[in-house]
Amino acid sequence: MSSGFNTDVRVGDQVFHVQTEDRGPSHPVIDTTVYQNGRVLHRRSSNYDQFAGSAEFSADALRQRVENQHRAVIEDLRAGTLAAEMAAAIEKANRVGGIQVQLLNPGSWLSAGNVSLDLEIVGRADRQPQAGAQVEASIEGALRDSRHAGTSDDQGRVRIQFPLPQLGKGDLALVIFARAEAGKDEIRFTMRSRAKTPSAGSASSS
Repeated sequence: MSSGFNTDVRVGDQVFHVQTEDRGPSHPVIDTTVYQNGRVLHRRSSNYDQFAGSAEFSADALRQRVENQHRAVIEDLRAGTLAAEMAAAIEKANRVGGIQVQLLNPGSWLSAGNVSLDLEIVGRADRQPQAGAQVEASIEGALRDSRHAGTSDDQGRVRIQFPLPQLGKGDLALVIFARAEAGKDEIRFTMRSRAKTPSAGSASSS
């Protein structure tokens, strides 16, 4: 059974979300992702194929490995070891232009079987709010395809709420897409399909 950890980490005046998860026996890798507002700033992966075939392997030992990697990334984040890499990732994203959709509640968007997304759409370069952006959210991998839409207000913000649909057994992801006159953006948050209550996961942007 897969295991994972999610932690919000404050460094100065910034908050980062750290997720570490075991990908499962068919893909024996421990993945850790650090992201901020849906933007991936750092990834760390470790393969445990040899460990899985050893006599020392057990569910508790694997969970300890997952937790150790999670804590190591958090320590590096707080120590400033990842600062240069993350600053470069943010600078690269800002140079692209267009718009950026941000999930403001990455650690709490799913609760009691209900999805509640607090979103902000801003210009990627000037960080100015984008009013009137069309935003859609869906769960990729749900048994029924359903999209839930909203329009950003004068502050560039919109809340989209809907019941969590029945989930399939494969890979799952929360997908948020935004379109405005200045451009479009999409972020994806992976969800652990084996968990009864999935949690926000890593995110990527296109």
